[in-house]
Amino acid sequence: MALLHSFVHRGRPEPLDLHLGMFLPTLLTQATPEQQDRFFMPAWNLEIIGTYAQTEMGHGTHLRGLETTATYDPATQEFILNSPTVTSIKWWPGGLGKTSNHAIVLAQLYTQGQCKGLHAFIVPIRQLGTHEPLPGITVGDIGPKFGYDEMDNGYLKMDNFRIPRENMLMKYAQVEPDGTYVKPLSDKLTYGTMVFIRSLIVGDSAHSLSRACTIAIRYSAVRHQSELKPGEPEPQILDYQTQQYKLFPLLATAYAFHFVGAYIKDTYRRISGDINEGDLSELPELHALTAGLKAFTSWTANAGIEECRMACGGHGYSRCSGIPDIYVTFTPSCTYEGENTVMMLQTARFLVKSYTQVSSGQRVTGMVSYLNDLSRQRIQPQHVAARTVMLNDPVSLVEAYKARAAWLVEAAAKNLEAELNHRRSKEDAWNKTSVDLVQASEAHCHYVIVKLFAAKLAEVSNAAVRAVLTELCLLYALCGISKNTGDFLFLWPGFSSITQVKQRVKELLAAIRPNAVALVDSFDFHDSHLGSVLGRYDGNVYENMFEWAKKSPLNKTEVHESFHKHLKPMQAKL
Repeated sequence: MALLHSFVHRGRPEPLDLHLGMFLPTLLTQATPEQQDRFFMPAWNLEIIGTYAQTEMGHGTHLRGLETTATYDPATQEFILNSPTVTSIKWWPGGLGKTSNHAIVLAQLYTQGQCKGLHAFIVPIRQLGTHEPLPGITVGDIGPKFGYDEMDNGYLKMDNFRIPRENMLMKYAQVEPDGTYVKPLSDKLTYGTMVFIRSLIVGDSAHSLSRACTIAIRYSAVRHQSELKPGEPEPQILDYQTQQYKLFPLLATAYAFHFVGAYIKDTYRRISGDINEGDLSELPELHALTAGLKAFTSWTANAGIEECRMACGGHGYSRCSGIPDIYVTFTPSCTYEGENTVMMLQTARFLVKSYTQVSSGQRVTGMVSYLNDLSRQRIQPQHVAARTVMLNDPVSLVEAYKARAAWLVEAAAKNLEAELNHRRSKEDAWNKTSVDLVQASEAHCHYVIVKLFAAKLAEVSNAAVRAVLTELCLLYALCGISKNTGDFLFLWPGFSSITQVKQRVKELLAAIRPNAVALVDSFDFHDSHLGSVLGRYDGNVYENMFEWAKKSPLNKTEVHESFHKHLKPMQAKL
């Protein structure tokens, strides 16, 4: 399984990423033992090279809108796969363009004249041996993209393409030989691979942001610029408070996301084990948590990586910095495996349902258990001494984030109810409240992250290490308060409180400064993996930047052919 988890951590995309990261895991989690016997070992040995074909040209995150069909023919015990429209052509799967010879295809299942919704099918697309497309299969590469030049993202069109009945993944749902449909215990089980990948994206958000922070902070300790005082040597730019204010909150965020990523990975494994034992009770929260945290962490990391690039000044624009490659490789995370706004709205559905249960007298468990105590969530006015303690106490800050989440979830649910009371349809009411619902989901995810960061501190036995991590935890939580002052002012009366927050943030910047380079070194990125001249471990930036530039393809000759072809004839006419 380590191989399956490593595909998002190699630094650059590769054509086998979806084979390792989606095709094999789907076989493990969705296939019957008999299907695993047929497909898994050949896939493990790369006799079968697979991809995961879900997204279509006209539909991505809205899975119920996918148009590809798989119609069961009981006479031959085969499924007939079709791409009935231009918009139904599978579009974007990595490795589909030229590499894969099989695909797990998500299609609308039709049997006995009825549509049974989205199901997964193992579809051969190229002839083993010759690699030629099979009859009825049109497949190719979709062309250049924003990044991902190494990845052959592809398209797939199927015309009356037949596969055996046994090629439908049937661990949970089945189609019997006569066409009878046996439904799964939960429709959500079909989307297990997406939940798996979303859980990995949370970890990859931490990983990618950590790489960018490592480069920017190391370089900021090497780069000297301007003067703090006239006549004195130029200081390291990391000594400027403005540079610290850009980078240290992102460093704290990277640590927070690492802890959240580990939690999500463990939670996914635990709940997957429960599901295999027939216990689906925690499946709804797993879906909600992975969807929301995937969106929250990828949005934050995406913006943070770009902030790190700009913090490197002009040299950050060069590919030698390594950050442009991190950005173009990571930024698709905001849209694949669920567009982030839609993911937040999926989390919101779970939050509203939980709020409704609490309102009807039921109790909820898990990360939404704070909704059980809505009446006590508002932070009470505190005197100055109490507020000062709060600014230094991660547990108190967790309570503040909990109160904010509870308030915004309740407000969104009540606004939704008000829209329904105006005789709007459920769909219209949801759309009219969607901004509030996304904000509630963001607040819930923010609370979860602060809660997990604070909880991790208690597990650290070394007092010195715990002290430094506590500073990072406080910085992460207080910066969140500073950026969401409106929410916290409502709950935490007295503008002086926010003034104290901002002052404490500046104090934490100064406290973290002596350990900043050691904190990024602890991520333990090897130079070959970091891929950055600016972020080199030895700090020899400028000598190596010159060597990197000399290797430019344009420098292979002293005089480029363009001179003889274009410039010289033009100059001869003058």
